[in-house]
Amino acid sequence: MPKHSQTHLNPRSPLVLDTRELPRRPGSMRTVNRVAPAPRDLGLELIGVPEGADLTLDLRTESVSEGVLVSGTVSGAVTGECGRCLRPIDDSVTVTIQELYAYEHSTTDETAGEDEVGRLQGDLVDLEPVLRDAVVLALPTNPLCRADCPGLCPECGAPWDELPADHSHQQVDPRWAALSQLTRKEE
Repeated sequence: MPKHSQTHLNPRSPLVLDTRELPRRPGSMRTVNRVAPAPRDLGLELIGVPEGADLTLDLRTESVSEGVLVSGTVSGAVTGECGRCLRPIDDSVTVTIQELYAYEHSTTDETAGEDEVGRLQGDLVDLEPVLRDAVVLALPTNPLCRADCPGLCPECGAPWDELPADHSHQQVDPRWAALSQLTRKEE
């Protein structure tokens, strides 16, 4: 579950939703469609969303008895490098998010732990923790440029698919070198 910090939120931040326009009647709904810049460090070691890249938020905020339910999709570009051949990877990611943000002094204070449910801060919802959790969990820990990537030659470091079929670094013992010359003559 995402950790929700109680820091002061900036209502102008693109990853902060203001729910003042959403009536506090269960069943009331509003849609949110916006493009927001990606926060820093949104990814893993080999792949992630570049800082400042566009994230498309297609969300629905719904008033429920305990708070505001935010659900929808977030999509954006990801860049990184292949875990086998180190070639650059340019791809995209789309994740589904759904998180309940409880009203202050709701019964969730008694029934759920502090980190189990998001909390509204006044009328503001901080999307960054749930977005970060969803995106990072959706990314591969060992990204590949393609499913059948053969990787690199461990001896010379060249990509296997760029090397000739007979590529080898086999070293012949000098005492047997004369015999290997005989086999080459037969071929």
